[in-house]
Amino acid sequence: MILRRSHPDDKSIVVTRMITVQNELGLHARPAAEFVRVANRFRSEITLIKDEQRFSASSLIDVLRANLDKGASAMLEARGRDAEAAIARLEELLIEFRDRKED
Repeated sequence: MILRRSHPDDKSIVVTRMITVQNELGLHARPAAEFVRVANRFRSEITLIKDEQRFSASSLIDVLRANLDKGASAMLEARGRDAEAAIARLEELLIEFRDRKED
């Protein structure tokens, strides 16, 4: 995990983490929709970065456009006061997807 503050007095935090999609069908419609719902629970701006393109984690269309098939890697970035919690929860969710049989 990378944790940065733009300025020592700035309460805005940026957290980035490299993720790899491990569930059999990738981040297709059903898990992508759940990923977006969870991302929208946080106040931070959350972005997926893949192949130098940025995709909003709060947009189902963007998450699907990221084309995160099984084995795909992307950088997950969150900017805001709850960035650490957002990254931790989304990373945990990706692990849950891997362990589910139906997704």
